[in-house]
Amino acid sequence: MTILITGARGQIGRAVVDRLHTAGLPVRAASARPAELSVPDGVDTVEVVLDRPETFGAALDGVRQVFLYPNPAGIDELIKAAVAAGVEHVVLLSSSSVLAPGAENEPLALHHLQVERALADSELACTFLRPGAFDSNARGWARTIGQSLPVQLAFPDAEFAFIHPDDVADVAVAALTGDSLTGRSITLTGPESLSFRQQLAALGDALGREIAVERISRAEQERQMAAFMPGPMVSSLLKGWEAADGTPEAVAETTASLLGRPARTFAQWARENAHTFASAAS
Repeated sequence: MTILITGARGQIGRAVVDRLHTAGLPVRAASARPAELSVPDGVDTVEVVLDRPETFGAALDGVRQVFLYPNPAGIDELIKAAVAAGVEHVVLLSSSSVLAPGAENEPLALHHLQVERALADSELACTFLRPGAFDSNARGWARTIGQSLPVQLAFPDAEFAFIHPDDVADVAVAALTGDSLTGRSITLTGPESLSFRQQLAALGDALGREIAVERISRAEQERQMAAFMPGPMVSSLLKGWEAADGTPEAVAETTASLLGRPARTFAQWARENAHTFASAAS
């Protein structure tokens, strides 16, 4: 019973492929650019392009479970192809943003919400994983920290229960290899709520030096982010950061509650990835 992993070039998809392969399970890694995949020996790779339904048949042949990276493009056609191929279960990497008020009007949330709704309306058994902010989002500060410059933030005290990507991968594998999570919609977080300022302090501890934080205006933050991100996405992110300013995020499900093992902390992620920030200036 082959398990298809879409988005296998991403950090979660790659980790799920590795875990399933190590467990001796038949796994197939899919990407729009399969030649760029780095997978263990013995793992099949296949092209899946969601707006090209002709790529679905070979990818789904013999597949009974799918780990799905969210993309509303072509989702209805993919569902039809999955049902026809005999797929029994889909584990969707969604987002906790779908639960926010007005999610339908926020581009970040709507992207995931459209896929959730299409799957919910299908005959497939589904598990929706809804992680919040990832520890690895901190990589966006790498160049600034690597150059020993202050990190500029409009809302340095915005708080989120950041989750380690490996915890998301562990829960995904559990959903694909057992039935205890089948049919559930699960909001995932890390074990504690931290502000951006506290994250930077943890990164400073991992690097052995203090990282300065400089508060800037919302307009200046928007200007900086717009240089590398679409405007609607920038507005959506800043709206969320402003709402979370000084407000702890509630801890939801973690690997501790779902899998019976401690959830990884941001401090652990910082130690594991300190080299990224130390070498960013070079």
